[in-house]
Amino acid sequence: MQPLRLTRELVERVVQAAGDISPAPFPAGRRPATDADYDAAVRQIMAGAPSVNEVWVFAYGSLIWKPAFDFAERQTALLNGWHRSFCLGWDRWFRGSAQKPGLMLALDRGGRCKGVAFKLPPSDVEANLATLVRREIQIIPHAFPARWVNIRSETGPVRAVTFVIDRTSSAYVKGLSRDEVADVLACAVGRLGSMAEYLYSTVEQLEALGLHDSSLWQLQHMVAERIENAGL
Repeated sequence: MQPLRLTRELVERVVQAAGDISPAPFPAGRRPATDADYDAAVRQIMAGAPSVNEVWVFAYGSLIWKPAFDFAERQTALLNGWHRSFCLGWDRWFRGSAQKPGLMLALDRGGRCKGVAFKLPPSDVEANLATLVRREIQIIPHAFPARWVNIRSETGPVRAVTFVIDRTSSAYVKGLSRDEVADVLACAVGRLGSMAEYLYSTVEQLEALGLHDSSLWQLQHMVAERIENAGL
């Protein structure tokens, strides 16, 4: 495994230099998710499940290194037609703030994505889906809804649920250059941590699994360079 240019030590520098990380108020038309929202999301996912005994989750970002649900199996997998993109913004509540908003990963159309497929325990599918949606759905309207997709796992084709960007959402951010994305990831910090940490952990886990993502690899190099040059 090739060493990352972005390191834990550099990530800590960003947090220490963050200053005020006060979250912004929710904008007009958006609100925190409720128990009713979570219950509805689980019902919607289950309605599209191929079988209650075969519910897989495709992870492409933080769910890889922090799934927050129980699973019976874990396999590497490939999703065609979608790619990772820092297109979910602007985050002023979780890994960003009112002063320095962040950008989160979502799946956007086009390309391909290597990730991890988790099979939920057949005896406890709905409880684990409830944990998953509470982790992923924080704000309503939700900008990256659950969607059933076809993936190819280590043992063959599988239907899996994942979360993809809604291109009609006001939270869909497009047209940024890689330099602009790196500028954001190098400084955004919120109550859940920094965007630099999010990037570092994702790339570290992908590399450990042999799932090299050339775009994220380049981004972590660029973010490390910015942190170093800022003299943090």
